[in-house]
Amino acid sequence: MEITFLGACREVGRSAFAVASSKERVLLDYGVIMDDEVGFPAHISPKDIALTVLSHAHLDHSGLLPILYLGGGRKLYGVEPTFELSRLLIKDFINLSGYYLPYEFIELDNMLKNTVKINYGDSIELKDGSISVLNAGHIPGSLQTLLEMDGKRLLYTGDFNLVSTRLLDGADLVDGDLDAVIVESTYATEDHPPRNKLEEQFVKESAEIVADGGSVLVPAFGVGRSQEILLILAAHGFNYPIFLDGMAVHTLRILLNYRSSLRDPELLERASKKVEVVRNRKERKNILKTPSVIIAPAGMLKGGTAVFYMESLALNKRNAIFLVSYQIPGTPGSILLEKGRFNIKGRFVKVKAKVSKFDFSSHSGMSELHKFLDRLNPKAKVFAVHGTEENCEQLVKWARKEIGLEAQAPHPGRKYTI
Repeated sequence: MEITFLGACREVGRSAFAVASSKERVLLDYGVIMDDEVGFPAHISPKDIALTVLSHAHLDHSGLLPILYLGGGRKLYGVEPTFELSRLLIKDFINLSGYYLPYEFIELDNMLKNTVKINYGDSIELKDGSISVLNAGHIPGSLQTLLEMDGKRLLYTGDFNLVSTRLLDGADLVDGDLDAVIVESTYATEDHPPRNKLEEQFVKESAEIVADGGSVLVPAFGVGRSQEILLILAAHGFNYPIFLDGMAVHTLRILLNYRSSLRDPELLERASKKVEVVRNRKERKNILKTPSVIIAPAGMLKGGTAVFYMESLALNKRNAIFLVSYQIPGTPGSILLEKGRFNIKGRFVKVKAKVSKFDFSSHSGMSELHKFLDRLNPKAKVFAVHGTEENCEQLVKWARKEIGLEAQAPHPGRKYTI
């Protein structure tokens, strides 16, 4: 078995891995990275791929897939609602940054025509092995990929969370020995706080702000995190107005059509009836007059409707900005946390609203990653990806020193034989 690391090496973004046996090659994800410009993984020819498995819909895993369908393309496997969410995210991606992209809507349509919907536990037959998929606990439809080729077993975790959330059950654990593991390391040096206490604190502080006549802006990823926040508020009986805006609204509608992908679909149904959906700019202006919680993308404040609300709420100390999503260094959300400043109409200003971070992560934290690796058989080779260079190297160092695993943080383009 040969593994080629096309992306996500010592960075968070452009996840892409090719795994080959003596008879065929399989592609796992083909995503992008979005810093100041869009970045792509290493090239791979569609003709060299037998099939592709998509771990989940987020653009850092799916964003370059349409380029594989410029002239046909191979089958793309995934668990719904992954393809519905991918359609939503990639269409938005094309609309916002089409001049960066080497594909258009027709390639997205071709991609979607080649999708194969599978369920957790299903098996895909290969010429000399098989692929099975397990729940990853990250966002609805997220999966881990277990490949068996040439008598070797490889697990690719994708983005995975071993801890249950309001939205999803925790990730499944693989039974049996593994020869190799490609594991994310997003939070390899950081533990997440206990979710029950974090939820209570978030709801309590939100209620205090709104009861005092202020509004709480919750910038959140449109797919996954926004719906998680909505569920948390509903589960704790939050009795103040809640507004939902942007892509989070479309995602909510999709998830309600895929109830089996959720941990508690009845709770999401109840939450959807309580929340008020924002449809246009006029409504956005009106809701600013109502003390409330406003859930709006984008989670890092790089764009989306959250920026509109920031411009109106940031300069009033009665309001609050509660960040609940991962903040890549250098993004507006990261700068807001570190310096308390935000760019409003071309000028960085001191934010007077209360600014707090609530770590409602959908990734495994350091302790979960350590427990996961500690379960592996000693012969397993570990490849740490999807993390900063420091986090990838720290996870590798821990795996080598504490449990004696052969571990490394690959560089882009490197090939390894198992």
